[in-house]
Amino acid sequence: MSLNTFGHLFRVTTWGESHGPALGATVDGSPPGIPLDEGKIQHWLDKRRPGQNRNTTQRQESDTVRILSGVFEGRTTGTPIQLMIENTDQRSRDYGDIAQTFRPGHADITYHLKYGHRDYRGGGRSSARETAARVAAGGVARAALDALVPGIRIKGYMTRMGEMTIDRDRFDWDAIDSNDFWVPDADAAPEWEAYLQKLRKEKNSVGAMIEVVASGAPAGLGAPVYAKLDTDLAAACMSINAVKGVEIGEGMAAAMLTGTRNADEIFLGDGGPEFSSNHAGGILGGISTGQDIVVRFAVKPTSSIMTPRRSIRSDGTETEVVTKGRHDPCVGIRAVPVGEAMVACVILDHLLLHRGQVGDGPRGVIG
Repeated sequence: MSLNTFGHLFRVTTWGESHGPALGATVDGSPPGIPLDEGKIQHWLDKRRPGQNRNTTQRQESDTVRILSGVFEGRTTGTPIQLMIENTDQRSRDYGDIAQTFRPGHADITYHLKYGHRDYRGGGRSSARETAARVAAGGVARAALDALVPGIRIKGYMTRMGEMTIDRDRFDWDAIDSNDFWVPDADAAPEWEAYLQKLRKEKNSVGAMIEVVASGAPAGLGAPVYAKLDTDLAAACMSINAVKGVEIGEGMAAAMLTGTRNADEIFLGDGGPEFSSNHAGGILGGISTGQDIVVRFAVKPTSSIMTPRRSIRSDGTETEVVTKGRHDPCVGIRAVPVGEAMVACVILDHLLLHRGQVGDGPRGVIG
């Protein structure tokens, strides 16, 4: 299997399977001298860790990360950083019944058609377990961004879960980390939980919408054509397991707007250009404006459900599939820290590209 690496200068290669002995990431291109230890990475992994509440999978993994290379005396050396997370709570026996069966909604059938051989234990490489490695790499990216762009903030939250949607008039940044759903409205969380538990009892699952906002990123990141910042952000988020759509700013809703409504008017403020609105999501022509960068992605309902679904076996015979095991009724919940990690990796990558081309000095001056 090829193409397990993303990024231009800050490059991340993830490795490992859901039920293998370990998984992890090799991070190449990190600037040297960045303060980094396992605790800085573990903080972000703990946000994604399974089994923390009854609204996610009950697989119990500590997701403890080890740094095997690239850090000496608490700082990055500039050499490849090897990160490893051991799997400790695999239950491969849960998947014995589907060794020759293709689960509807999963990558089983496409892996079989492409490779002719697959790891059926939890989906192997196609499992959302792989995203732990991305979050670990994102921890490295965040540490570098904190050192290079003090004050930058990358924050994700859920805006929709099936029929449940947030009320933006009640948006509260402080509420996001205080509930199981990363919802920016603490009062809404109990209703979301009741809705999800009802679906779980019905042996069903549900999709979600996640929004990630990067505040404090400098203007000028990205390139006009083939390395647009929004192109790479969309690709990074689209590569997350179960993601079926990505938007920047207004996204698909821009198709319903007129030009006079969609164009963000520009004014000259004391600190430089200011905008009347942010329909563009902080990116124009593939280059950041200095406004909040807003990325939104849709996650499909978890395909592993206890309700029988029709399918076929590898010999072509028909069957019904009930997916046993421990699964998230809404995989979008744990996709929030994954989305944050991917946005962090892309922004750092483009920051390094920008510095390499134009340096740190002043560029276009207005006024």
